[in-house]
Amino acid sequence: MAKTTSDPNYKVIAENRRARFDYAIEDDLECGILLEGSEVKSLRQGGANIAESYASVEDGELWLINSYIAPYDQAKTFRHEERRRRKLLVSRKELSNLWNATQRKGMTLVPIVMYFNHAGLAKLKIGIAKGKKHHDKRETEAKRDWSRQKQRLLKDNR
Repeated sequence: MAKTTSDPNYKVIAENRRARFDYAIEDDLECGILLEGSEVKSLRQGGANIAESYASVEDGELWLINSYIAPYDQAKTFRHEERRRRKLLVSRKELSNLWNATQRKGMTLVPIVMYFNHAGLAKLKIGIAKGKKHHDKRETEAKRDWSRQKQRLLKDNR
């Protein structure tokens, strides 16, 4: 993920922090999201959650399922559904690669982060991932704990 502080348009909206713990992410892909007007305004206020959501290739299209975008209070007549399926925009080549990964290789499409890019457009980074087993999760946690302990030891020795 690009980290810039000078660009006023770049803003992280929602992040799925558990994705890297629950899944071994092998590759990631940036895609656009087809949104309604009230959804964009709600995202600008920071009202989104992608923790329980996932992506799926259905009928030759890529969909984001079970993502939450908070209702926009100022939208009186044109409100949006909070948990509707949202179409994701990718090229045909990328779509066929994602279909191969999910159908043939048994991978999962996990949303990692939703953000506004430098042009001010809403984007979603999807990870092509394989689910971790319980012992893999423990191993990851042990590595994280050891790296923290190592940093403390190095800090104390200075």
